[in-house]
Amino acid sequence: MRILIAEDDAALADGVSASLRRCGHAVDWVRSGPEAEAALQAEAFDLLILDIGLPKKSGLEVLQGLRARDSRVPVLLLTGFDSVSDRVRGLDSGADDYLAKPFDLAELEARVRALARRAMSGGTPLIRLGPLTYDQVGRVARLGGEPIELSARELSVLEILLLRAGRLVSKDQLVRHLCEWGEEVSPNAIEVYVHRLRRKLEPRGVRILTVRGVGYCLQKPAAS
Repeated sequence: MRILIAEDDAALADGVSASLRRCGHAVDWVRSGPEAEAALQAEAFDLLILDIGLPKKSGLEVLQGLRARDSRVPVLLLTGFDSVSDRVRGLDSGADDYLAKPFDLAELEARVRALARRAMSGGTPLIRLGPLTYDQVGRVARLGGEPIELSARELSVLEILLLRAGRLVSKDQLVRHLCEWGEEVSPNAIEVYVHRLRRKLEPRGVRILTVRGVGYCLQKPAAS
């Protein structure tokens, strides 16, 4: 996923970013409420990790504005307060989950996985497409029950195509989901990742179709 962290504590944001990147996510970071609003309006994110106590504009104000724009991006709210009233305010404002500081990074990672499953695949961690299965929790792809050796980027491309199986995904969409600010992934690199995936998937009947100049589509088998 591409994740935005809105947190003014640099040490905390660095730790969370590093943890999520190790899980294979692309992570961007902003420090204030107005920066969070600008980022959310400029880019498409799969998840927002939002601190309530942001400077210049609170996290709750950012959240309320986000929901007022009919955005359904999942939001994990962070706060240094853990009273029932704080949790209720956050959830009533449109948050999907709530985590009080200090927290364990393993718990944050688990909550991120849970929100991703809920948002992207109806709550199930396992995606099936013919002989191909993908476990979103363990981030393991299998063909006919056997694990496939994939690089982190190949796995991320496969995940995006699987979550949109049967639909066209443009190169620009793949780049936006894979890249953080300041990081470059060229369309040529996307072609390389897709080519490598094809070599590993197509001998077992899983096809990636190319629409030249537009993008790619992971073809749904007739029986799936």
